Amino acid sequence: MRLSVVGCGYLGAVHAAAMASIGHEVVGIDVDPRKIASLTRGEAPFFEPGLQDLLSEGLASGRLTFTTSIAAAAGAAVHFIGVGTPQQAGGYAADLTYVNTAVDSLLPYLAPGDVVAGKSTVPVGTTAELAPRVSATGATLVWNPEFLREGWAVQDTIDPDRLVAGVPAGLEGERAADILREVYRPAVDKRTPFIVTDYATAELVKVAANAFLATKISFINAMAEIAEVTGADVTQLADAIGHDARIGRKFLGAGIGFGGGCLPKDIRAFAARAEELGRRESVNFLREVDAINLRRRDRAVQLVVDGLGGSVFGKKVAMLGAAFKPHSDDVRDSPALDVAVQLNGLGADVVVTDPQAIENARRIHPQLTYEADRDVTIRNADAIVMVTEWDEYRRHLSPEHASSLTRGRVIVDGRNGLDADAWRAAGWKYVGMGRP
Repeated sequence: MRLSVVGCGYLGAVHAAAMASIGHEVVGIDVDPRKIASLTRGEAPFFEPGLQDLLSEGLASGRLTFTTSIAAAAGAAVHFIGVGTPQQAGGYAADLTYVNTAVDSLLPYLAPGDVVAGKSTVPVGTTAELAPRVSATGATLVWNPEFLREGWAVQDTIDPDRLVAGVPAGLEGERAADILREVYRPAVDKRTPFIVTDYATAELVKVAANAFLATKISFINAMAEIAEVTGADVTQLADAIGHDARIGRKFLGAGIGFGGGCLPKDIRAFAARAEELGRRESVNFLREVDAINLRRRDRAVQLVVDGLGGSVFGKKVAMLGAAFKPHSDDVRDSPALDVAVQLNGLGADVVVTDPQAIENARRIHPQLTYEADRDVTIRNADAIVMVTEWDEYRRHLSPEHASSLTRGRVIVDGRNGLDADAWRAAGWKYVGMGRP
């Protein structure tokens, strides 16, 4: 099929390249000329494992092109919308400006029988409001939410664990669902669950999934708060309850909490939408989920202060990580950077390193010092803080090697990813999150 993808950020660029890799003819469209120039050269404008190869292959095959002209969408059978829905300035609700603009810009180029497939995360009720504008052209609007994990987005697009299509009732919806099945034919042939729903359910699937994951993370971090005052070990607690098949071990890693461009804004937007619908009490718990998450960042700062004897003023603190998670250069609402900024504000000499995210971090927080080399970062440090669990910190930094470079022997493990016994045996003061 010929497909268009409107919006070439984290979601859209990956989706365009992945669709080309399975045989479709795809044009990616974005208003940012620098982003389009980069993609046209085959250069990913952000770090995502596997994306660079997909871009190169798609461009070389001729199946993948990029442009700033929305007119290039004409003739495509399916038009995907993958623009951002950021948090509104001064509020928690989602800003739908880019979604509305994308739909309106597509309208002149839609033909009867076309399918417009929204992938952006939107508040429930959005699709029903947009649908009449699309239907007036003879095209059909569906909502096909994404479930991508940054760092695994290519894999999640090509080989998803489920596909969801929110469609209108009747034959129009059935036809649109069949067209999406053809788009995702390789996954459908592998018996990937393909769930057809109404509009509202498709919208809720995405935000409900993110709300549940955020709740699970904040639950174990709440248990870490209790563990810290009782002497319990939250990692052993998580292992024990994780063996219960009803609970599972995934997303029970206590630490400095979640960040990024999805979970924080999505749970806030969900709570704001529930309030608009008169059901604030149904999701009041999400406000506490958010509060617990933010408290863990403050707790990490306090652990560093305590570890250095009550003050970080004038002390060198080496921050291992800037991205909100490994395998990504995304620093949006990054807990790692939040901790670094707070320590800098307390007078610490903060030096931040990260394999991929330094330039993005520098643009947001130029007041911090950045160093690409891990060993240079920790040299003469009074304390090390591991805040993003890249393998080169979690697996490939031994306490003996660190001892040969640092001035102090304090390490705060913000992700509970290090071998506490090994660090303590090497003479370090190891401090974990919710660990005795």
